[in-house]
Amino acid sequence: MPEVTAPYAPGTPCWVDLAAPDQQAAIDFYSGLLGWTGQIGPPETGGYAVCEFRGKPVAGIMAAVPMGGQPAPPTVWTTYLATDDADATERAIGAAGGTVLMPVMDVMTLGRMCIAADPAGAVFGIWQAVDFPGAGIVNENGAVIWNELNTTGREDAAAFYEQALGIQAEPMESAEGYFALSVQGRPVGGMQAMPEGVPEGTPSHWLTYFSVADTDETVAKVQEAGGAALKPPFDMVAGRMAVVKDPQGAPFAVITPKPMNQG
Repeated sequence: MPEVTAPYAPGTPCWVDLAAPDQQAAIDFYSGLLGWTGQIGPPETGGYAVCEFRGKPVAGIMAAVPMGGQPAPPTVWTTYLATDDADATERAIGAAGGTVLMPVMDVMTLGRMCIAADPAGAVFGIWQAVDFPGAGIVNENGAVIWNELNTTGREDAAAFYEQALGIQAEPMESAEGYFALSVQGRPVGGMQAMPEGVPEGTPSHWLTYFSVADTDETVAKVQEAGGAALKPPFDMVAGRMAVVKDPQGAPFAVITPKPMNQG
């Protein structure tokens, strides 16, 4: 079901957020594109905006500013994977060959988080829910429908995510060279070698997919707003999709899923 009513199983993508140089412009762009509502948050949360769709939290947008002596984060969407124990997962990440970029920290009473990178350099977040479980709507037009790891080291990545987070990579029968990332036997994301045609030097990364009613129309809106199509609309096994970047440069994918893939 699109509305999430049960806790996310450990290893499942549970949240995405964007760091943007112009936070308000990003809120306005995604609200217009996907039907979200959102506003810059209070100072005690660093202004973090929890965007909503149909009254449910769907994604976060923050200002990309230097923090703690570190440079401003890149303008990208970050995928967060659920955990029951952030401290134990942090240790497991290091033991499996990953790198902890931001150690575990409390986010008020909402939960505990850390930011890490896998052995190939793909950055992701870890979220241990307390008062805030994560996205309240998924798999519906206007919400996240898929999280995909594009990697320069597929075998190492598969071993890493299984060891650190219990995520299993299994070949997807209907898509050659594509792997389903499964938690407790249920696909929760995908993995593939770095696709052909991406700019040279593109690092391993997690790509966020948003479900939309009309991929072509959505891409046109992105372009009209000052964004661009990195991979124009095309048909594939799961539906019609495209990879775009927003006006501030953050890449993401949009897909109009085939009916059998909705829900």
